[in-house]
Amino acid sequence: MKIITRVFVLLAIAAVCLIGSFDKAQAIGPLRLYKDTTLKSAETLDTLRYDSLMKRLANGDQTGRWPVKKAPYPLPGAILPFNRVVAYYGNMYSKNMGVLGEYAPKDMLAKLKAEVKVWEKADTLTPVVPALHYICVTAQADAGRNDLHNLRMPFREIDKVLDMAKQINAIVFLDIQVGFSTVQTELPLLEKYMKMPNVHLGIDPEFSMKEGSVPGKRIGTFDADDINYVTGYLSGLVKKNNLPPKIFVIHRFTKRMVTNSKDIKLRNEVQVVMDMDGWGGPDLKKGTYKYFISQEPVQFTGFKLFYKNDIKNAPHRMLTPKEVLSLKPAPIYIQYQ
Repeated sequence: MKIITRVFVLLAIAAVCLIGSFDKAQAIGPLRLYKDTTLKSAETLDTLRYDSLMKRLANGDQTGRWPVKKAPYPLPGAILPFNRVVAYYGNMYSKNMGVLGEYAPKDMLAKLKAEVKVWEKADTLTPVVPALHYICVTAQADAGRNDLHNLRMPFREIDKVLDMAKQINAIVFLDIQVGFSTVQTELPLLEKYMKMPNVHLGIDPEFSMKEGSVPGKRIGTFDADDINYVTGYLSGLVKKNNLPPKIFVIHRFTKRMVTNSKDIKLRNEVQVVMDMDGWGGPDLKKGTYKYFISQEPVQFTGFKLFYKNDIKNAPHRMLTPKEVLSLKPAPIYIQYQ
């Protein structure tokens, strides 16, 4: 399972303690991402191709769980499953929270583009959309001025990430670690970004401290009610602003991180991804994926790869794309930390 450590980082605005998960085709062409992506009335979804791709992602699953039954078709303009998303995760104030903030922007973007090519080669039938997955609300060991044990990144920092994404026609995920706050409080503060067609959302139950523990001391939790609030909120924005569906990533590596997952409500305006967020050797990661992602189906699945923590223990190697794609179901969202 994940090892949570404390890292003290000198921020440009103040000295604070950032807590993060250190362990932790019908393609939409790249050019479309930064053109007018509001839906046109004439657009339709190729449901036959959608069904075929969902069956392909199931990878011959014999349990009957995949593809997920009775899941609604997405609105036209959906990224998944027509494309695979490959994302770099992190925070620009910290070199320890993920690859996104570890390197200078130019070098980081070059590395991401190289990973995209690797995944395109591993699965030549699925186009790859690059993404920057930015932790815009970070959990804190210190209560802070608001007593919420979180730090909201300045909008100017989010704008920098958006500018970087444009350089490689990437989409952007804004990720929330609520601490003592709630997703009901934090998400509306990001509405101006959520109304952008190229911006999507991630939440991290690990740092939702409902029982009052300091972030990093215990693993937190979100319930289906929290997740349904988010999908309802995003659905409203999509309909009001005539947007293509939003991708909504939920990190998970224990059962308790997401409670009552069977009660999660799916909507055609939102594509829900349960992302396997644990680190370790290949067998441990595959086991975590099996028990907490594959056996509790929601809609789509994701898989996180750690450049450093995955190689700490024997056999000291990361899973290869071929191995990840052999999982049942095959992840459609890939994240690197």
